[in-house]
Parts: sequence; C-alpha cells; structure tokens
Amino acid sequence: MQEPFDVEVGPITYAVFPEGNDTYTIFKNGKEYIQILKDTSSIWLKLDYKTELPIFEEDEEVNAIGAAIASYTPQEEDEEE
Repeated sequence: MQEPFDVEVGPITYAVFPEGNDTYTIFKNGKEYIQILKDTSSIWLKLDYKTELPIFEEDEEVNAIGAAIASYTPQEEDEEE
C-alpha cells in the first residue's frame, strides 16, 4: 500500500491517502474533502460518500487533483494478484 502524500493544484495543497484499486481519499485544509476514483488516464470521478459509487459528471477540480496524483505516482503495469 502506498504512503499518503501531498499534491499541489494551483495555490491549494491536498493530502492524498491511497485506498487501493485506484481510489484516493483527499484532504483539503486538514479535513476530509472527497474520495476520487481513476476512471481512465485522464478522467477521474468523485465518489458519493454514502454509496461509494462514482458520480459520472465532469469535475475540473477532481480531474486536476487526479492529474497531480498521476504525475506523482509511478505508472505501474496492471498486476494480477
């Protein structure tokens, strides 16, 4: 499991906590903010807090955070476990 790390998007620093399966919990200003899921290499989805299902609507902030995560984490080949 990957260790938590910080990413910067513009003037904002987000704390990123990897949850596995391309899912991340994002903290903003020291508080839990959102959960996001990598959908494709350039599309990221926000997860609904209650159902943990993806919300299929474009969100520029979520995609910007996702892009920062993608550039921070090394690209790994799909691994069978």
